[in-house]
Amino acid sequence: MYAYIKGKLAAKSNDSVIIDNLGIGYRIFTAFSTIDGIGSEGDEIKLFTYLNVREDNISLFGFRTMEELSMFELLLSVSGVGPKAAISMLSSLSPSKFSLCVITDDAKALTKAQGIGLKTAQRIILELRDKVKKEDITGITKSGSMDVGSDGSITSESISALMVLGYSPLEARNAVSAVYNEGIDLEGLIKAALKSLVR
Repeated sequence: MYAYIKGKLAAKSNDSVIIDNLGIGYRIFTAFSTIDGIGSEGDEIKLFTYLNVREDNISLFGFRTMEELSMFELLLSVSGVGPKAAISMLSSLSPSKFSLCVITDDAKALTKAQGIGLKTAQRIILELRDKVKKEDITGITKSGSMDVGSDGSITSESISALMVLGYSPLEARNAVSAVYNEGIDLEGLIKAALKSLVR
């Protein structure tokens, strides 16, 4: 219903902000990292939004980037993970680090988020890895570099990480191929590819 809300920051608390848009104050729940870095009262801000509707509650959740929104929506698709747990995860991990945890089976890193136990972390990894169809990743070669394919290389893992965040196999392959260089590590490659996708 709402793709994003742009307006003046009217107030912020420990779990939400209020954006004044044409005299209407929208209370938007968001991650601690967003609240800390969003600016001061009176500043013009923009948050991408997700409208969560339940029988007894309608809430707006906000994100600074589309990658954070994609991560939130992916987390909600996992059984047993609700909006509060998903926001807690966003407070602890950036989308690139989250993707890295999923593709490398690092459940322990996911448990650093408040309210996420080991069983939930393992379920997140299991269910989200299934969404990445590695058979869809076909080889693309960049001259002078390794194959960008399903060979277990950092390029294929980076492509998988971008697909976890909701990018198509083609978008992910093209982004990784465009920024890959010798000596880059997995996290650096994911971050560089994400930057190229949001330009």
